[in-house]
Amino acid sequence: MGHTLAKVRIYNAHDLSRLLDLELLVDTGSTYSWIRRERLEGLGIKPMTKWKFRTIEGRLIKRDMGEAVIECLGEKATRIVVFAEKNDAEVLGVDALEGLRLEVDPVTKQLRKIEALLAL
Repeated sequence: MGHTLAKVRIYNAHDLSRLLDLELLVDTGSTYSWIRRERLEGLGIKPMTKWKFRTIEGRLIKRDMGEAVIECLGEKATRIVVFAEKNDAEVLGVDALEGLRLEVDPVTKQLRKIEALLAL
């Protein structure tokens, strides 16, 4: 089983001229997208709050959170991002996938646009 990588563009939501291209690991086990603090701060993105997270090892950690515009496969949306610290992985999480209307193809393991959203 391989990993799914996504080419994304991260923007400052208040100044779209400030942007950064990245390749992130798609992590369907992570609620939010995690991007290195120095990258987000370099774009002028500021923390809005701090939340607790439980790591895969069961530890509780606190991380700053903010908002960024994320673009992938031609879709663009403002999403919550976590300010990743030195030993944290950078990942594209489920919140961003859903907000961008993207999914991981179960056969090819590649990202694709969702054909239609559920309306219940």
